Amino acid sequence: MACIYQKEAERRRKMNAQYDAIVLAYIGDGILELFVRELLISSGETKTGKLSAAAQKLVCAPAQSEKVDTLLPLLTEEEAAIYRLGRNHKVNGKPKNASAVEYHRATGMEAVFGYLHLSGKDERARELFNALYRNI
Repeated sequence: MACIYQKEAERRRKMNAQYDAIVLAYIGDGILELFVRELLISSGETKTGKLSAAAQKLVCAPAQSEKVDTLLPLLTEEEAAIYRLGRNHKVNGKPKNASAVEYHRATGMEAVFGYLHLSGKDERARELFNALYRNI
């Protein structure tokens, strides 16, 4: 059975090398959204309108940007490199509801979570998420 997991991890590593930073951020956005939704429903709230509003406040670029200062010291060298790739990715156009700095920082954070997921390091992604959102 370990062989299956090793093959899957190798497949994910190869896939990961093919993706540029914005694709990693795209996947990471979905991962963060899922983690936030799981966190919110664990609070016992069942009204989807309230859950959606609360999730939106936590996953918007300004809110994610605020978490980056907590995130950076926790990253490995490899994860920090992925963060910089995402943060430095060229943006076409102007972000709607965030400053350019907030958008870039949030994109870097999302890239890290996308990278971790595609690399099969979901436990590490969950560890970082828990460190960032433990006081919610």
